[in-house]
Amino acid sequence: MSAMGFIWVGRLKESFSRDGCDLYWKKLSRFFRIDEAVIRDGPGKLPPAERSRKEGEAILSRLASGDVPVILDEGGDRLTSRQFAAFVEKWTDAPNQRPVFVIGGPFGLSNEVKAAARASIRLSDMTLPHELARLMLLEQLYRAATILKNMPYHHD
Repeated sequence: MSAMGFIWVGRLKESFSRDGCDLYWKKLSRFFRIDEAVIRDGPGKLPPAERSRKEGEAILSRLASGDVPVILDEGGDRLTSRQFAAFVEKWTDAPNQRPVFVIGGPFGLSNEVKAAARASIRLSDMTLPHELARLMLLEQLYRAATILKNMPYHHD
């Protein structure tokens, strides 16, 4: 079974986010070994850029050898669900590598995290709250897994 990881900034606060993420986490774990690291939000008293920098240091410290950082960013690549599935297959089939999906906090990702990323994707042309982005990412990863297994979930 292939593996993938997640690094998130901040805990889920809204019940709809927790419930939805729990649902797709369980569904996704049928296809992949998955784990997560939750990074504490940067100190609120800091200016946004400094806060993102502190969060970025913590994110980078959680990456291991063989991790392929895939960031979610509003400037990332636009992918259809089928294109995303192809990328997931490429990333999870590569020996000695695992994709690690990274979602920053309310002020985004630091330049250092963006520079370390091997891929950058967007879930929408609109800015999403990071809790909703997590839920959408997990759903899209589940959708990608069902596409790759030819299961009846995704409809063209």
